[in-house]
Amino acid sequence: MNEFEDMGFAKLDVGREERTGFPEIVFGLGKTVDQVEVIFSRLAEVHGRALVTRASQEMADRVALRYSDARYDAASRLLSLGGEERKLPGKVAVLTGGTSDIPVAEEAAGTAEWMGCEVDRIYDVGVAGIERLLSHKERIREASVIIAVAGMEGALVSVVGGFARRPVIAVPTSVGYGANLQGVTTMLAMLTSCASGVSVVNIDNGFGAAFQAATILQLVAEGS
Repeated sequence: MNEFEDMGFAKLDVGREERTGFPEIVFGLGKTVDQVEVIFSRLAEVHGRALVTRASQEMADRVALRYSDARYDAASRLLSLGGEERKLPGKVAVLTGGTSDIPVAEEAAGTAEWMGCEVDRIYDVGVAGIERLLSHKERIREASVIIAVAGMEGALVSVVGGFARRPVIAVPTSVGYGANLQGVTTMLAMLTSCASGVSVVNIDNGFGAAFQAATILQLVAEGS
């Protein structure tokens, strides 16, 4: 028996939740409003919940006609219904270097919450004013997983990785002046960080960081 449903324009992975613990999450960018509505509705039927990343307001308006309790956040561009009923242990801290990084951070935070994580948002604590970061040092150390979102040269990650004893997931953003190269400079800096225990996801990929964090906490839950 196939674990996917052939919808013509998409092959929906309805078996993913049984395999991985989480249902398929839809990347909205590049899809039509009609396609998102059909996929969202089928996920809601099968799993009782659904999440679309990089969704547009038009997609949200269409889905809301069928699901009045669907939620859309314009900052993160997350379109969601329901969420994980079981709560994963621990806490995910989501940090940003600056205010301009918040949209990517909110994609991470909102996705993690939908997946059952408790999230602590600590925004605008970049190392250009390092006292802002150090004032939250104990709060950051209390987290089970840390997602550090930054643009420019990405120095936030190395500093956090130097005083935290938990996994640090780095998210480079495309925020920065010309030599930032739309996040490439930041990504390379994070990949070559001297801090141990740092992993790096793709540029602006808040969703990927959240999924990794939730997977770590899912492992903790299964081992407890």
